[in-house]
Amino acid sequence: MTKIGFDNDQYLATQSKHIRERIAQFGGKLYLEFGGKLFDDYHASRVLPGFKPDSKLQMLLQLKDDAEIVIAINADDIEKNKVRGDLGITYDLDVLRLIDAFGSIGLYVGSVVLTRFTSQSNAMKFQKKLENLGIRVYRHYPIDGYPYNVEGIVSDEGYGRNDYIETTRRLVIVTAPGPGSGKMATCLSQLYHENKRGVKAGYAKFETFPIWNLPLKHPVNMAYEAATADLNDINMIDPFHLEAYGQTAVNYNRDVEIFPVLDAMFKKIYGSSPYKSPTDMGVNMAGNCIIDDAAVCEASNQEIIRRYYTALCDQKENMTTSDTVHKLDLLMKQANLSPADRPVVAAANAKAEESEGPAAAMQLPDGTIVTGKTSSLLGASAALLLNALKKLAGIGEDIQLIPPSIIKPVQHLKVDHLRNQNPRLHTDEVLIVLAICAVTSREAAAALEQLDRLNGCEVHSTVILSQIDTKTFKKLGVNLTCEPRYQVNKLYHGK
Repeated sequence: MTKIGFDNDQYLATQSKHIRERIAQFGGKLYLEFGGKLFDDYHASRVLPGFKPDSKLQMLLQLKDDAEIVIAINADDIEKNKVRGDLGITYDLDVLRLIDAFGSIGLYVGSVVLTRFTSQSNAMKFQKKLENLGIRVYRHYPIDGYPYNVEGIVSDEGYGRNDYIETTRRLVIVTAPGPGSGKMATCLSQLYHENKRGVKAGYAKFETFPIWNLPLKHPVNMAYEAATADLNDINMIDPFHLEAYGQTAVNYNRDVEIFPVLDAMFKKIYGSSPYKSPTDMGVNMAGNCIIDDAAVCEASNQEIIRRYYTALCDQKENMTTSDTVHKLDLLMKQANLSPADRPVVAAANAKAEESEGPAAAMQLPDGTIVTGKTSSLLGASAALLLNALKKLAGIGEDIQLIPPSIIKPVQHLKVDHLRNQNPRLHTDEVLIVLAICAVTSREAAAALEQLDRLNGCEVHSTVILSQIDTKTFKKLGVNLTCEPRYQVNKLYHGK
């Protein structure tokens, strides 16, 4: 069973307190650049066991009377129909999703800003759509020489050309559907405009990772590098912080590289810089809420291995480059990890060798490992699900939760009417059939009641799974890895 290594209640209290202190530091108004995911931060919950996926949202709710949200979206991303990989929706649709989600819990969304706006046709259509929905929209424009031409940027021809975003609250949270949306530029542009209006306002950055007051090669920080391997983010000692305070702090390359430019911008806007290092800009208190370092290290090591397998499969499917795989391979070596450190890998591969076909293994909350193999009726993942639910419900292995007489008509429907080539039931199909059987079967009903206990369980498959199976495991909260091989050797692999 996963040990709790992070005090979530302490985090909520200390993080909101620290942000209030930062607001007061700047005389009553703060623009807070919010990096990472506000909703469903499952990476943080995996590497910091005890961190709730909605912790950052709950923390903001403690500040909701003081806070309003500005959502930034790059107009070029709208034009290109850029898609969020984790959700499968375009950035513009995600803006609408975010507005709905924030509003549903009582957080006020003040406006949307279109960054790098050059009259892109889709961006103008999106602005009209938002305005028809009663949402205020502002435009920010590209600036020649950004970010290094400080004189030109901090001027009436630079930030001065941007629309001034009207805000009414003390805390302005600037967030976005994804990276490259212009959050920092939006904050700095507002500082310029506020300063011209005689309003005292400050800037801070909220990024959960890397955690500044953990060692550079701490597994939590290495897991962050693994998660961002495709972005070429590199954790490093903050040289500005070391020089200013004689203290070691961890930051990442992009913030360290851009800090001299930001420092010059602050001096141009304020007359002096409020920060001596990029670490100073941050408000993250997560490192202070770790209560079991060993548990956090183990959880983070497992995340590194999972990211390694994900990169291998992405490379097989031409979704990432060999450079990403090489970086993750190096991280595995630096952390002294191998696939053998993930128990379900050996169990799945052993089952595949024994059954001479695709197989899968799951580690249950108590550490027990169950397996599933491919048969004429069920795919290995579907079989694994049933076996895991039986084990959790205390049902004997010899008891059939779903009789073959019920599975076969479903196969007939799939193959003969819906023209599917694979007759075996997928994970979603087997759960639907199990739910139907639960109406008349006490065992099936008992097994179905165990589904929530699968959340956080580890699964490994000896073949790349279909999108259907992958999505089902994700909905169940299962941490899935796969061997980078297909079940059949062909050029097209329908999902």
